[in-house]
Amino acid sequence: MRVEMSADENVEASTLQAADFVTPFEIFEPAALSTPLIFNSPHSGRVYPERFLGCSRLDALTLRRSEDAFVDELFAPCTAIGAPLMRANFPRAFLDVNREPFELDPLMFEGRLPSFANTRSLRVAGGLGTIPRVVGEAQEIYKGRIAVAEAMSRIATLYKPYHQALRDLIERAGGIFGVAVLLDCHSMPSSVADGAAPDFVIGDRYGASAAPWIVDTVENALRRAGYSVRRNKPYAGGFITEHYGAPAAARHVVQIEINRALYMDERAMARSERWREVSAGLFTMASLLASRIADESGRPQMAAE
Repeated sequence: MRVEMSADENVEASTLQAADFVTPFEIFEPAALSTPLIFNSPHSGRVYPERFLGCSRLDALTLRRSEDAFVDELFAPCTAIGAPLMRANFPRAFLDVNREPFELDPLMFEGRLPSFANTRSLRVAGGLGTIPRVVGEAQEIYKGRIAVAEAMSRIATLYKPYHQALRDLIERAGGIFGVAVLLDCHSMPSSVADGAAPDFVIGDRYGASAAPWIVDTVENALRRAGYSVRRNKPYAGGFITEHYGAPAAARHVVQIEINRALYMDERAMARSERWREVSAGLFTMASLLASRIADESGRPQMAAE
């Protein structure tokens, strides 16, 4: 049941943290770790606590417009090639882990933000900071301001543990295989700022986050499957791609954006008839990439001890 409350009550009652989520995020491990590939779905979380809904001026379906709905499930079969998959269960509208940890809009909060907060980024200006202000077509999430302590709590209990777990996966792959390749998995509206979206957009920070052969392998596999693919426009990669991509250190990150119209009814937030086809295409792409990585590393894929 949705609870109505005043702006003053929001400040006190909106305090949510990891305890409001039974499992804030999950890592699905393969039966045997046999590739340095890692799949991450940071925006597919769809657990909306009642207290969060009570603090919002929007209903749950509207809040879901910011979700990368079902992306975790699309990539789930890829664990069969020997790779882990990580996903957030908390929603992007609540906390966005693909932002800097303190990318915060001062107009959202009651109280003074810490001096180290990044309050002037373009993402903050657009309402899409670490604690988002809007979803969809600039629809305001909250009824009133929330306490600064609320933002700090979400970052401490959800954001930081998520990134520590992701960092651990990357370092484990690097330690075992000598290389780590993270595919950061997202979806995009079928209509984007510059017109109709292609089927896929691949982001590598214009060559800064991954070796060219990795991006080429992903793109070529998708094109052979009959999909239209674009690089870095309009999505070149977010904080995760920028922060963890270090090709010179054998740490590669590629962001993949999937056109939601390919696999779901965007209005109803439901899977479409092409769901299995798209998931199968992603599995084929991942399998080809795993084989290419093994070839490039000069040793066959082998299960880790």
